Amino acid sequence: MKAAEGFRGIDGFRLAAAAMVVALHTSPLASYSAGADWFLTRVLCRLAVPFFFTASGFFLVSRYQKDAGRLRRFLKKTAALYGVGMLLYLPLNLYSGAFARQNGLLRFLRSAVFEGTFYHLWYLPAALLGGSIAYFAVWRLGYRRAFLAAGALYVLGLLGDSYFGLAAQSPLLRRLYSQVFLLCGPTRNGLFFAPLFFVLGGWCAGSKQGWQKKGAAGDVCAFLLCFLLMAAEAVLLRALGWPRQDSMLAFLPPCVLFLFRALCRIPGGRLAWAGSLSRNVYLLHPWVIVAVRAAARLLGLWRLLVENSAAHFLAVCLGSAAGGAVAAVFSKLRPPRKGSASRERAWVEVNLKNLAHNARALQSALPQGCALMAVVKAEAYGHGGFETAVCLERAGVTAFAVATIDEGIALRRYGIRGEILVLGVTDVGRAKELRRYGLAQTLPSLDYARALDAQKAPLKVHVKIDTGMHRLGIDSRDLAGVREALSLRHLTAVGIYTHLCCADGQTPEDEAFTNEQVRRFYALLERLKRCGIPLPKHHVQSSYGILNLPGLRCDYARAGIALYGVPSSPGGQTRLQLDLRPVLSVKARVSLVRTVSKGETVGYGRRFTAQRESRIAVLAIGYADGLPRGLSGPVGRVRIGEKVLPIAGRVCMDQLMVDVTDAPNTAPGDVGVLVEATATGALSAPRVAERLGSISNELLCRRGARLPVVCVEE
Repeated sequence: MKAAEGFRGIDGFRLAAAAMVVALHTSPLASYSAGADWFLTRVLCRLAVPFFFTASGFFLVSRYQKDAGRLRRFLKKTAALYGVGMLLYLPLNLYSGAFARQNGLLRFLRSAVFEGTFYHLWYLPAALLGGSIAYFAVWRLGYRRAFLAAGALYVLGLLGDSYFGLAAQSPLLRRLYSQVFLLCGPTRNGLFFAPLFFVLGGWCAGSKQGWQKKGAAGDVCAFLLCFLLMAAEAVLLRALGWPRQDSMLAFLPPCVLFLFRALCRIPGGRLAWAGSLSRNVYLLHPWVIVAVRAAARLLGLWRLLVENSAAHFLAVCLGSAAGGAVAAVFSKLRPPRKGSASRERAWVEVNLKNLAHNARALQSALPQGCALMAVVKAEAYGHGGFETAVCLERAGVTAFAVATIDEGIALRRYGIRGEILVLGVTDVGRAKELRRYGLAQTLPSLDYARALDAQKAPLKVHVKIDTGMHRLGIDSRDLAGVREALSLRHLTAVGIYTHLCCADGQTPEDEAFTNEQVRRFYALLERLKRCGIPLPKHHVQSSYGILNLPGLRCDYARAGIALYGVPSSPGGQTRLQLDLRPVLSVKARVSLVRTVSKGETVGYGRRFTAQRESRIAVLAIGYADGLPRGLSGPVGRVRIGEKVLPIAGRVCMDQLMVDVTDAPNTAPGDVGVLVEATATGALSAPRVAERLGSISNELLCRRGARLPVVCVEE
């Protein structure tokens, strides 16, 4: 899999930030100039910890959420690291008598929850609390209001930190902050300090596609300006004597934001090792400081390695990097994370790069002013509703179509903000839910429209017109009925559309019927205009309408199967030939391989009889995973390695068997491909569906609920 683009700058700066943290605790320039060391450690190096918070928010905080799994993993990992840190520094705490100085339970809890049990460990509980606050704020409030809430907390913290001298001039604020300090020590913590940077990181991730393509010069200049202002602010506050601590500055958030945006523009893939190394340097460097001082004393190098502040800093950096590298190597020995393809029995693999490419290709083929409406019903044709919708919205798609209200609600809960049209019929008793989630409802008949209007819930609707398919819609000849549907009191018509029932047909009769459907729809629109009825946005084309009627002037075009890069059936020719790339593969792992003698049978019903001594591989996938039982041998095929091999006997509920006699190297753990993301070939979706007597649409939509989606970008 290709490494994710645009993260090289973030990962690279992690190392610089780790060195800044070491500098904070070693004062590299103290031997040379107190002023220069103050500027280095109290101004420049103050960027480090907020950068780490922002980077964590970049990967954690997003309005695109399927569930709280991402937060749970972050909390679990950070809490485990904090536990390791507490144990790691327990000897130093005992040696220094830190616990003996803890007067009471409140001080101990304050130390553990807010300040960290050792001076640099405060970052970890701050990340736990700040990340949780930011996550739920963005999820519940959206970025704008979450930013305002986190910004308000930051300002409160600012008055207890660098601007404490200003706050202390008010007796009320002085008393208030005395209670705050009693509860949580410094205001540089997970409550006041961290949430804002987590929110900024999440915002950078959510808006990255929009601004990353532009030049970096603006962000670099903005960073330099903000840094100069922050430096001037720090100098002024120091002169005034206001800081109680000097960790929080007013210009620090914009400074970190523009720095982070500039780093995001640096091209290149992930440097995964940089993240683990910087984390380990952060965690280990106080022990390395102790070790360097002990070694300097034993070796008689005190003047060089301790009294010389620059040499001391370099020694601690090198020692921390060496220890961090060793720890990183050991961490790589752990098994892969649960949920990755390497741990799954069977999975659907979705190529997000191809999906985004298809969206761009389809949009570019539409007339100017016509927007692509992505049809993501049935879990995006089996591709994963969450993964697909998020990818498409990030690629610029702003309109979506679903079959049911529950699918639409799921999109909203995933964080999708664009127009969402419910194509099917929704119980009118759920009108308030349609309004609450901002869904547009299709009006399939005049009676339904009247019943929905009677709910007195202000709703957006699209009026469906029946031009000959005779499934849903008001008859195109019923002008009075369409006019009434467009003018109901509580329903605002934002769309009017029809559906073409044989736009994929290649016979003269099919083409004539499609043209007649188009004629009826536009004739109705002309009649409405002559009656003085304002027309809402209109749409006619689905996938084959786009490909066979490319010049049709509409406001939307509904792309379904074409968006996923496969035709419904193989061999069909369309007037418009686009570079559409298949997105989905279905894969399963070999559970075991066994040998059966000539004449022995395999599977239910003894449908396969070995014509020779045969090797049979069992794959961990079956019809409960959505693989049709109709692919039982001899219809079904599986690719293992370079060989396309026959399915042996019947597909079972949870497993199937493959004759791998001609692939003698097949072994447990190998991957078999049942549907391949290729435009041609025996395992392409159209070919597999053709052998079943079906179409790609049905095959792809059959994915079982227990078959996970694994996304790749290659």
